[in-house]
Amino acid sequence: MVTKKTSKAVARNTALAPVQATVPLLADIRALVEAAHQHVAQTANATLTMLYWNIGHRIGVELLRKERAPYGQEIVSTVSRELTLAYGNSFSEKNLRRMMQFAEVYPDEQIVVSLIRQLSWTHFIALIPLQDPLQREFYACMCATERWSVRTLRERIGSMLYERTAISRKPRKQIEQELATLRDAEQMTPALLLRDPYVLDFLGLRDTWAESDLEAAIAREMEAFLLELGAGFSFVARQKRIQLDDDDFYIDLLFYNRLLRRLVAVELKIGSFKAAYKGQMELYLRWLNQHERQPGEEPPLGIILCTGGKREQIELLELGAAGIHVAQYLTQLPPRELLMRRLHEAESRARELLDRHEPAQSAKPTIAKKNRKGR
Repeated sequence: MVTKKTSKAVARNTALAPVQATVPLLADIRALVEAAHQHVAQTANATLTMLYWNIGHRIGVELLRKERAPYGQEIVSTVSRELTLAYGNSFSEKNLRRMMQFAEVYPDEQIVVSLIRQLSWTHFIALIPLQDPLQREFYACMCATERWSVRTLRERIGSMLYERTAISRKPRKQIEQELATLRDAEQMTPALLLRDPYVLDFLGLRDTWAESDLEAAIAREMEAFLLELGAGFSFVARQKRIQLDDDDFYIDLLFYNRLLRRLVAVELKIGSFKAAYKGQMELYLRWLNQHERQPGEEPPLGIILCTGGKREQIELLELGAAGIHVAQYLTQLPPRELLMRRLHEAESRARELLDRHEPAQSAKPTIAKKNRKGR
């Protein structure tokens, strides 16, 4: 027997049936619309950015023809005035000069073509003022690889990310090679990610604290800590237990980096670096390599974070060869001038170390030749 209540339910279900049937269809159409909108936006941005490069390049060529004589200022002012009347304030004299700078710092059109797939004109506005070409290329490559927003790019520049990375202390030729590998093959190297110092001002630590307090603060602010570590890091474990013989050991923090395809063990220390930390980290890395490393992964890396460094000990121990990176961490961001001075001193020490090693390496073939001749 069909009641009045039952008939209403049947009618309601019948009315809903077409709507429910179109849910998958609507989802597919929405995805198509969103993809089209994104493609249009990317195409428009790329076209606009390429237009600005061509305008800057064309004006630059014209100024060279006039040998940048008194005509230079007049040419830019005249062109700006006419273009502004025709197309609006985007072609003000200030913007035209920015376009000229754009073409000047990126003279290779093919590099611009490759970058505009990921970077907008506002990204380039943030990159143009950077004086060091390698610094500029680092931020451009990392921005394209990690899909940074303009805000993130400016924050990274403001925090002196390039100067804090291990790659900034390498010879310029090696920096060029690693950046080319990142740009062409999208292959990340540890030197592009490892930093010194790490800025952990978001942890809220003040005055004195213990290692357990530091670890607890990082666990509480894990998202911010992962951002400071760099791209591709994901959290694996806290106090990872290792059993050897009758002893238990614990790795403070264990991460995996998908770009480097390797585990990364992090040890947290209060005070300056001590030589004994090397043996401790080597033990952890060897255990991880034997028991946790998966097929296709690279050997694990270790990061020892200290409040202070012992540069001579670190250099003599050659920790890089063992896959260990020692870095200072700052719980409060110092004034920019102080941070710049510290980073400049660190870069100078790294250059001195490289200069000391290069003569020794270049002398080896000479000695070998003499020995062969003596025989």
